[in-house]
Amino acid sequence: MWDNPRLLNLIAGALVGVAALAFGTAALAMLLRSELFPVREIVVVSPLKNTSREEIAAAVRIEGNFFAVSSSELRAQLEKLPWVRSASVRRVWPDRFEVAIEEHVALARWGDDALVDTLGEKFFARTSEALPLFAGPPGSERELARRYASFSAILAPLGAPIERVVLSPRLAWQLRLQDGLSIVLGRDADAAQARLRRFVDAYDATLKPLIRRHEYVDLRYPNGFALRIREAKS
Repeated sequence: MWDNPRLLNLIAGALVGVAALAFGTAALAMLLRSELFPVREIVVVSPLKNTSREEIAAAVRIEGNFFAVSSSELRAQLEKLPWVRSASVRRVWPDRFEVAIEEHVALARWGDDALVDTLGEKFFARTSEALPLFAGPPGSERELARRYASFSAILAPLGAPIERVVLSPRLAWQLRLQDGLSIVLGRDADAAQARLRRFVDAYDATLKPLIRRHEYVDLRYPNGFALRIREAKS
């Protein structure tokens, strides 16, 4: 072996490579543990509506210097905040991280402690904003959000916004408007939308002229609807 120059060169090269790798690893470890290059600033570059700067400061835990802080860990910390739907983090030399946050946009309430956003995603947060109530089987949030938009557009001529959308365990739809009117639509959302359009088209000629206020409409009939009128007070 010792009289084989080629083999000796290969061994020497391998030893140099191992030494360089060990040196690089040690240098990197020292750099990550060093008190040099501290993170001095976290800058939020996106507008915020429901997440305060104080909440962000309380949620973020900086452990290590500029090189040691994990961008993915920082992002995960931010995404635990109630109103944060997603966050992106960018490292900016020499001592700053820039954070862009996408917040949920609340569309409706779900039960007592949750909200549904405009994308149909459920999240746990609180708001004083007046919002409609959704109720349905677990996992139906996206479908309720989609149908709520369609039902609202159809009902717009009546001038009474939707107060509640209910999807029963048997997948039957029911609406309640802010003026107190309950509308039973039945199953098959596409057919229900068609029946709702016919109801709105007929509303001015049939129900609007009534003196006594109607409170319940059943649209589960192929060629008409059933109506219950509020009892007159004596």
